[in-house]
Amino acid sequence: MDVQPYNKLSRNLALGVIAASLIPLVMVGALVFVQFSAIYTEKVYAHLGMVVDKHRESIDAFLSGKQYEVLYLDKAFTYEQLTNPAFLERTLKDIQQQYGRVFVDLGVIDASGRQIAYAGPFDQLGADYSSESWYVNSRDRKIAISDVFLGLHRAPHLIVTVNNADNLRTWTLKATIDFLAFGNQVENLRVGDTGHAYIVNASGQHQTRAPSAEAQELTMVSSRTVQRPHTSPGVLIERSQGSDGEEYIVVSAALTGVDWRLVFQQEVSDALSELVTAERMALLILVTGALAILGMSLFMFRRLVTRFRLIDLRTEMMNRQMIEAGKLASIGELAAGIAHEINNPVAIMIEEAGWVGDLLEDEGREMSCREEVERALAQIRTQGVRCKDITHKLLSFARQTDTRVTMVSLPELVTEVVNLSMQPARYARIEFSLNIDPHMPPIMASPTELQQVFLNLINNSIQAMEQDGGTLIISCHASAGEAFITVADTGPGIPEANLSRIFDPFFTTKPVGRGSGLGLSICYGIIHQMGGTIEAESTVGHGTSFNIRLPLQRPDTFQGGDS
Repeated sequence: MDVQPYNKLSRNLALGVIAASLIPLVMVGALVFVQFSAIYTEKVYAHLGMVVDKHRESIDAFLSGKQYEVLYLDKAFTYEQLTNPAFLERTLKDIQQQYGRVFVDLGVIDASGRQIAYAGPFDQLGADYSSESWYVNSRDRKIAISDVFLGLHRAPHLIVTVNNADNLRTWTLKATIDFLAFGNQVENLRVGDTGHAYIVNASGQHQTRAPSAEAQELTMVSSRTVQRPHTSPGVLIERSQGSDGEEYIVVSAALTGVDWRLVFQQEVSDALSELVTAERMALLILVTGALAILGMSLFMFRRLVTRFRLIDLRTEMMNRQMIEAGKLASIGELAAGIAHEINNPVAIMIEEAGWVGDLLEDEGREMSCREEVERALAQIRTQGVRCKDITHKLLSFARQTDTRVTMVSLPELVTEVVNLSMQPARYARIEFSLNIDPHMPPIMASPTELQQVFLNLINNSIQAMEQDGGTLIISCHASAGEAFITVADTGPGIPEANLSRIFDPFFTTKPVGRGSGLGLSICYGIIHQMGGTIEAESTVGHGTSFNIRLPLQRPDTFQGGDS
C-alpha cells in the first residue's frame, strides 16, 4: 500500500493542530510577557524614585540641620564672645561633643575677608578668604553652604557660613563640615551591583566620591525621560546611554538650599536582572511547552494515521476475501450443476463399458481385434473413473460434503490424517516432523471438512517432495483464542508468480492427469467458511508452508446442528 498519502495526511493534521495550539500559546505568552515586563519595569522605576526621594530628604535634613546649628551659634553668642579664642575653642568642643566630629572647626571672618578668630586643628588664624569663591558667593546671603573643595585643609570639605552686620561692623561666622560625615549620607546608597549615588553641583562637578575611577569618568551620551504620573515632585527618571556602551537608569532630585542634585544611576541589565531571569524562565517554559506540543502532536498523529492505514489494509483484505468468496460461490454453483449433469452420463458410460466387456468375454473370443477392443474399454473405464473423481471433487467444492459441526480435537484429527498418509510418504522417502500440543483445547468445526483440508495439504506436500524425498513438518498449537496449524515441506517451493494463484479454482502446476486444480480452492473455502484464514509462504528451493488459523469457540457457546 502506498504510504505517501498517509504521510501527507499525518503532516497536514500535525501542522494544523500545532498551528492551532501554538498560535494562541505564543499570543498569550507574548501578552503576558509584555504586561509583566511593563509592570515590573514600572515597579523598578517607582522603587528607585522612592529611594532617591527618601535620600534627598535625608541629605536635606542633614544640611539644613547643620545650617540651623551654625545659625544657632550665631544667634546665641555675641561677636565679642565668638572672637574670644578661648570661648570659640570651648564652643567647638561643646558642639563636637554633641554632634560628633561633623564640625571640623569654627572661625570668624571680618568684612575684609580675613579670619580674625579660629578654633580647630589647623593654623588658619589670619587666613585671607577675600578672593575665595565660596566666601565671595556667600556674601549676599544670610546663610550659605559652599561646594566641596580642598582649600587650605588640602582635604575635601564644605563650609557653612552665616553673615552678620550691625552699625559697627560686618562679619561672618564660618563652620567647616567634615566631608566623610556628609559623604556617607550619599555613598551608603547602593542598589544591586552597579547602582550608586552621588551629588553634583550646577556645573556637573562631583560633590561626593564616585565608587570607582571608571564611574567618575562615565558620562551619559543621550537620555530619554521616563514619564511617570506618580513620580514625586522634583524627581526625574531617565533612560540614558553611557559612554561605556551600557544603558543606565538615572534618577535625580534637586536638593534644598544648595544648587546641587542627588543623582542615582544603575545599569538597566542590573536593575532589571530579576525581570531578565523571569523572562528567560518564561521563554524556557514556552519553548519546552511548544516542543512538548510538537512532539506529542507528531506522535499522536503518526499513531492515528498508522491506525487508519491498518484499518484500510484490513478493509482492503476483507474486500478481496469477499470477492474471492463470491467467486468461489459462483464457481461452486457452476461446479455443482456440471457435476450433476456429468455424473450420470459418466456412470452410464462406465456401466456400458463393463457390459461391452462382458459381451466381449462371452461372445467375442474369436474377434481378431479383441485385444484392441479390451484396451479401449479399459481406457473408457479408467477415464470414466477419473471423471467421477472430478465430479466428486466438484461436489465437494460445492459444499456437498458433510458440514455438520461438532467438537473436534485437532491433535487427534491431525495425527489420524498423518497415519493415513504414512504409506505414500514412506514410498516417497519423506519423514514426518510433528510438533503438536496435545493439551490444546478442542474447536467447533466439521471434522470431515477439516480432514479433507489436512489430507489435501499433506498429499500436495508429498507430491511436491516425492522426487527427492524430504521432511514434512506439521505443528499445531493454540494461542490468544485461536488455533494455529502449519503444514510445511522442504520441497522445491512455488515460484512467486504462481503463489498468488494457487487458491484459484482449476489452477495447478501438476502434470496432466495428476491434479484437478480444485484441492486448494476447496481448502480455502472450507477454512474461510469456519471463520479462519489460510495463507501460503514459499521460497523456491527451500519449501512451502501453509499457515492455518481457526478461532477457538468455547464448547458452552456451541448450539449444535449443521453450519
